[in-house]
Amino acid sequence: MAQVQFQDVDKSYGDVRVIEDLNLDVRDEEFMVLVGPSGCGKSTALRMIAGLEEVTAGDIRIGDRVVTNLPPKDRDIAMVFQSYALYPHMTVRENMEFGLKLRKMPQEERDRRVEEAAEILGITPLFDRHPRQLSGGQRQRVALGRAIVRQPAVFLFDEPLSNLDAKLRTQMRGEIAKLQNRLKTTTVYVTHDQVEAMTMGDRIAIMSAGTIQQVGTPLEVYERPANLFVANFIGTPPMNIFNATVTGGGATLQAGAFAVPVPEGLRPVTGQREGETLVVGVRPEDIAEPEEGEPPAAPLTLEVEVVELLGHEVVVHGHAGDDSLIAYLDPHRAPKVDDRIAVAIAVDKIHLFDPDTEKRLED
Repeated sequence: MAQVQFQDVDKSYGDVRVIEDLNLDVRDEEFMVLVGPSGCGKSTALRMIAGLEEVTAGDIRIGDRVVTNLPPKDRDIAMVFQSYALYPHMTVRENMEFGLKLRKMPQEERDRRVEEAAEILGITPLFDRHPRQLSGGQRQRVALGRAIVRQPAVFLFDEPLSNLDAKLRTQMRGEIAKLQNRLKTTTVYVTHDQVEAMTMGDRIAIMSAGTIQQVGTPLEVYERPANLFVANFIGTPPMNIFNATVTGGGATLQAGAFAVPVPEGLRPVTGQREGETLVVGVRPEDIAEPEEGEPPAAPLTLEVEVVELLGHEVVVHGHAGDDSLIAYLDPHRAPKVDDRIAVAIAVDKIHLFDPDTEKRLED
């Protein structure tokens, strides 16, 4: 078993507290992604698993062992860095087997592991090259190979794709996910890119200011964000957010220039908040042109400010009164800037948040 556990972990640098009361269970064989903006503490958390940062308080477990005070070499982990960290004077083969040589592993076993890893990654033809002779994607594969040959209990990835171009990032995302699925090694992956998090992780942990905001599958955090931070952070484009006042005995949310009926499932929440202002969230894909036939339940007029044609869809930025909104439309009926278009909100898809606590109001 190679689960990873944070138990009431704190990390401070002098008087500056960067990780606060971190509790997280990474399951055996799971691909867990820590995601959040720069400075949220995700890389620090990863480095504490590796033993590269000391824990101020609390414990970290890998499998059955408390590893809080163990040196990195005794933790049975392998780490892939953003910078690749390859030795420039060594060939690809020498880079991959160097850690095994330090452990005085027999040559026959070293060769077997290196050749197996290279076959998996498709880098066998590169064995005699030096890092300067490799592309960015090839260097990243060598760094992965160096980690694989260790056959560790846990893989740790610290923003490994951030130095690659967009096309190669997409390709490597798929390759790393397939690799982890094949090897079944418990993996903790750090990124600031929520697209990476959503496409790669079995579960994701969203962090902000040293604390975990929500842990769940990509679909869970997308469909039921725990608070406004998660709602804004997860999703591209981000969720539409606007204020609305509860009216009609909890039946209606009145924004500045339009009204949204409250779905039945949320009436118990809004029924107790008559006259209060709540924060409403709507995903861009849930604002679209109304279908022909019955009039929509939540129509509004959107004044178009920006049109982004993406081929299969068009993203329209505009405003309804004082509220800025983003909608997805059919590219064959793309509006022009300054057009006024009729759209409608999918009422059963709205999210409600408390304006003071910023927490989700549960339906």
